[in-house]
Amino acid sequence: MADFGYTMLTEQAGPRELVAHAVQAEEAGFDFSVTSDHYSPWLAEQGHAPYAWTVLGAAAQATSRLPLMTYVTCPTTRYHPAVVAQKAATLQLLSQGRFRLGLGSGENLNEHVVGGGWPGVVERQEKLAEAVQIIRQLFAGGTLNHHGPHYDVESATLWDRPEEPPPIGIAASGNASCELAGELGDLLIAVEPKPELVRAFERFGGEGKPRVGQLPIAYDPDRDTAVKRAHAQFRWFGGGWKVNSELPTTEAFAGATQFVREEDVAKSIPCGDDVDLFVEAVRPYVRAGFTEVALIQIGGDTQPAFLDWARRELLPALRRL
Repeated sequence: MADFGYTMLTEQAGPRELVAHAVQAEEAGFDFSVTSDHYSPWLAEQGHAPYAWTVLGAAAQATSRLPLMTYVTCPTTRYHPAVVAQKAATLQLLSQGRFRLGLGSGENLNEHVVGGGWPGVVERQEKLAEAVQIIRQLFAGGTLNHHGPHYDVESATLWDRPEEPPPIGIAASGNASCELAGELGDLLIAVEPKPELVRAFERFGGEGKPRVGQLPIAYDPDRDTAVKRAHAQFRWFGGGWKVNSELPTTEAFAGATQFVREEDVAKSIPCGDDVDLFVEAVRPYVRAGFTEVALIQIGGDTQPAFLDWARRELLPALRRL
């Protein structure tokens, strides 16, 4: 049976609200929680972008059972991999072993803020692979000196290091990233229910490892309200990763999605309060071989109502999948 998670989406709520949502998600019975790590929202309508690592530290203290995970952090541009290793080790200690480090090659939207340009996809994958190796070496202990094609590390030591390092998940959307995830990761991360991603991950060394997917939904007792909210805040989602990883600003995303209609969004994102509709949207992930599915409830101010509904209706229905 798959596990079902809750997404603390930093793009749509402030830090205190996100922590409160995590507490309610734990009380509602979600199996885990993931957190986006963005410097900017995708669209101005979302309106938020607090620092994910501060939110995660607070959530680790406010909850007692709920596993936490970045979905995902880019350890190559805005952050140096040695700093990501320190943050992840600290959070693993704060959460008493409940943290998983989800990594990906990033998006221009969040990484361009430090300057230096946005590299092509091949270089981004190379940098991610080197970053993962640096992080793992620091997790292992001792002092690290590293001089690679993309990064230098000088006499780095993690002075507060958990006995069990956080598992590393790697985001994948195609064959090359699945190879990287299978060879270097402890779990697969994806946002599409494609069986070929699971098969490639397993072929490159991921057999038996967790596979985590993610799905946006828009719960509301009034379906029209849900559709309008999904369109306003999530119409960017259908652009695909090759587009979404390249656009630099919320204005660029607004321009790229100006002709997306409400009915287009409603075809790809379940909207309303029909439990069966949501279950059927999750089913492809389970059939594709994903062992965990994290749900994104669209709309920051709708989270308390959604979490109450999920506790009463949605989670029991999903458990029967």
